[in-house]
Amino acid sequence: MSKLQVPKSASAPRQQDRSRRQFSDSALGLVSTQSFPAIVGIADQMLKSAEVIMVGYEKIGSGHCTAIVRGTVADVRLAVEEGVKVAEQFGQLVSKLVIPRPMPNLEAIFPIGSHLVEIAQQQRGYSRLSNRSIGLLETRGFPAMVGAADAMLKSADVQLASYETIGAGLCTAIIRGSVANVSVAIEAGMHEAEKIGELHSVMIVPRLLEDLEHTLPVANCWLEKPEPLPVLLPTTVKERQRELVELPELEVKRVPISIEEVEEF
Repeated sequence: MSKLQVPKSASAPRQQDRSRRQFSDSALGLVSTQSFPAIVGIADQMLKSAEVIMVGYEKIGSGHCTAIVRGTVADVRLAVEEGVKVAEQFGQLVSKLVIPRPMPNLEAIFPIGSHLVEIAQQQRGYSRLSNRSIGLLETRGFPAMVGAADAMLKSADVQLASYETIGAGLCTAIIRGSVANVSVAIEAGMHEAEKIGELHSVMIVPRLLEDLEHTLPVANCWLEKPEPLPVLLPTTVKERQRELVELPELEVKRVPISIEEVEEF
């Protein structure tokens, strides 16, 4: 018995070729550390060293953080190399990876990309702390982080934007302000954290890029959400009551008329 063979569609190879051409030039770069301030500093260096975009960062617990960037193969390789240099200076490098020509399904599961950033901005609103320098102070233990944050706020004109936890007892306070104020605040926070518990790492980013800005946490109190438009409620207009006008009574006068006068009329 002969087996029936279903003819393959001619459009399938064309679609595959188009997909391969679309992703032939792209790459993903990943650098992993065990410190949140370190991963922010690494991401900042990667963005400033090559034409890449920040896909996001991923936390998997036990203090492990991974920065993920996307771009051409050459740019991603350069960005990862620069990020590794920074990680090695901090003594925080865990692993690195460059994936040339990632498949679309692989990219779909990663943190927010450049297109989703625009959607996230519209949903969460504009941050009043944008376009400022940031300082990150990481401690092992929550009390040390809270004490350091209090000291930083009291020592300089900075604002506490948010805090981040990455497991293994590591907490990071994120402050924003001018470069000078952030530097003074970080110095004060370091001394206070060492008194209370364990200071793990610190980082100051003088000029925060917009691509990195979108991936950092911001507390809800700093988000300016658009105010809803006032609802126009229908107002009931009282109808003017008609005033009854009383007309004066007409007096009917009876005038006697004779029969002769009627006949003549």
